Amino acid sequence: MRIYVTSVFVDDQAKALDFYTDKLGFEVKNDIPLGDNRWLTVVSKEQPDGIELLLEPSDHPAVKPYKEALVADGIPAASFQVDDLDAEFGKLKAKGVSFTQEPMDAGSVRMAVFDDTCGNLIQLVQMTS
Repeated sequence: MRIYVTSVFVDDQAKALDFYTDKLGFEVKNDIPLGDNRWLTVVSKEQPDGIELLLEPSDHPAVKPYKEALVADGIPAASFQVDDLDAEFGKLKAKGVSFTQEPMDAGSVRMAVFDDTCGNLIQLVQMTS
């Protein structure tokens, strides 16, 4: 058994698609219309056959208070691994990405947290040991 798809709830799929592709550099794997929404997944260019991230609409009534509570408590909705956190941080800052936590050491990792503009905090992690 292995993970095939994981998701992050987004307020606006079109806005999320722009952010996750233009700012973060992911590429579209699936974009299938489903009524008012889409089955919209992105993957890492480094692993095009890897785990897909579903940019899932926040339509369910439970999602808004859940996302708001996570953001209020500073809890990331997802975590992405990078090889060089400081380089990635600089690249994303230059693209206008807003960070809520700049790179810092946290035990066996370095981490930073940014706002995905779609209602989520996302953590970047670099393994240090």
